[in-house]
Amino acid sequence: MANTSARMLRLLSLLQTHRYWPGAELAERLDVSPRTLRRDVDRLRELGYPVDAARGVAGGYQLQAGAAMPPLLLDDEEAVAIAIGLRTAAAGAVAGFEETSVRALAKVIQLLPPRLRRRIDALRAMTTPGVLGGGPTLDATVLTTLAMACRGEERLRFAYAPRDGDPADRHVEPHRLVPLGRRWYLMAWDLDRGDWRSFRVDRLSEPAMTGARFRPRDIPGGDPVAWLRGRLASVPNRYDVSVVLHRDAESVRAMAGQWAAVEPLPGPAEDAPPAEDAPSGAGPSPSSGAPRCRLRMSVDDLGWPVMLLGVIGADFLIESPPELRDRLRDTAEVLLRGAGTP
Repeated sequence: MANTSARMLRLLSLLQTHRYWPGAELAERLDVSPRTLRRDVDRLRELGYPVDAARGVAGGYQLQAGAAMPPLLLDDEEAVAIAIGLRTAAAGAVAGFEETSVRALAKVIQLLPPRLRRRIDALRAMTTPGVLGGGPTLDATVLTTLAMACRGEERLRFAYAPRDGDPADRHVEPHRLVPLGRRWYLMAWDLDRGDWRSFRVDRLSEPAMTGARFRPRDIPGGDPVAWLRGRLASVPNRYDVSVVLHRDAESVRAMAGQWAAVEPLPGPAEDAPPAEDAPSGAGPSPSSGAPRCRLRMSVDDLGWPVMLLGVIGADFLIESPPELRDRLRDTAEVLLRGAGTP
């Protein structure tokens, strides 16, 4: 039986390349007779693997895509590659796939033996990601733990450091992980406070599943993303950024995306920044008839507006906050030093 099982796994591994295998070649690779090969193929079909067969002298076998996904057979290298790829996608490398990647990663991690988990952890520890997401770096192990608790409807304990106040232990019923903007949030029912709460995952540490199950509550409004957006809108950020740009609103809106509100401004550009206050590399002063717009952002960190203004590359006038001017000057000095400018 052990030899038969090993042979079946080997057969499935060969067929999952989705190439066409002549029957004689496949039987030779498995060191079995054509009759034994046919029986093994029939067993795979009983398990849900759609194997096509062509009869005759040149007959052979090929695994086709089915209506439902049967169990996959992965070797060690393939399993590690999938886990690393899902970690990267979960960090925001592929827009729109963050939440799906976390759910898939949680399932894969549960199935991996300890020796493969150690390989993945070692690779993660010695690799510097190159994803330009602009958001905080997250531990994929934390994300997968939260995802497994949400899916398994299991209560969680973790340490949480709020923006204002001292870190504290939290005990929650986790419901959904929501990627929004450049951050991840956990939507949960806080057992100590008796209310819904959202937690930024980058401020959360040492999550531990308690083993206690819970019955999921109805999400307010039925839409976790809408609930989270409404909640975040009521929480003031540290900086309210307002900048007048000497460029048309449509092009600025295309570059700013969802991170900023952009409104066109009528009239001539009479408030163009004077030459001594203009950012380095901003180009010539705009003409009096140049289009203008106002860009507004509400942020905790001024790094994102600095980066966005550099990407837009237009002359601008800072209306608020004054700290943005200091941040821009500091950034400009660093860039000039790096460019070799005295």
